[in-house]
Amino acid sequence: MQQLLAELPIYIPGFLAQSLFFTRSFIQWFSSEKAGKVLSPIIYWQISLIASIIMMGYGLLRKDPAIITGQFITFYVYIRNLQIEKAWKQIPATFRYVVPFVPLVLLIILLLPGNYNMKQLTSNQNIDHWLMVFGIVAQVIFTFRFVYQWIVAEKNQKSSLPLLFWFFSLTGGAMTLFYAFMRLDPVLLISNGMGVFMYSRNIIVHYTGRGLFSKRLPTK
Repeated sequence: MQQLLAELPIYIPGFLAQSLFFTRSFIQWFSSEKAGKVLSPIIYWQISLIASIIMMGYGLLRKDPAIITGQFITFYVYIRNLQIEKAWKQIPATFRYVVPFVPLVLLIILLLPGNYNMKQLTSNQNIDHWLMVFGIVAQVIFTFRFVYQWIVAEKNQKSSLPLLFWFFSLTGGAMTLFYAFMRLDPVLLISNGMGVFMYSRNIIVHYTGRGLFSKRLPTK
């Protein structure tokens, strides 16, 4: 408990990022429940991009390679989905020119000497080696959903969230939830706990074609 209180300032950007991730997921989930089919609204990708930037900073401050690895994989997928949906150029030019370099800046920080370089992250005494490996594997599975989603989006030239995306989400989310419990990370615990429910609901909506808030057809 004392350690959690001492690291409270570090958790602030983490909670902010996860609040945004939850907001995007809630919007997507609620829209899908209302429509009775799985949707992929543009705002989902816009919020994802902003949250990813903040989450990278949290992963760096937390010295957690699992978190950083996950964000590295998905960052440019968010941008590509906005491009496919013709929504990228609607974003202010200054933001579009600067944001793509954020992962590069983070990579430079990791390669330079200091308290937050790669050596410090991989030798973090607060994370057992097996747990670090498990966390990275969980994040790879969790974020591979976006790699798969990106491949499907490129093929169809339309942003969508296919069924396998949600199975990857559910598996990776459950693994990350276990990792968060072992790490006593309140940010990951809260976000993944709520996320698992929404991932499950999207799978159910996909198979049933009926959402909790969608209009029911009159019975004959």
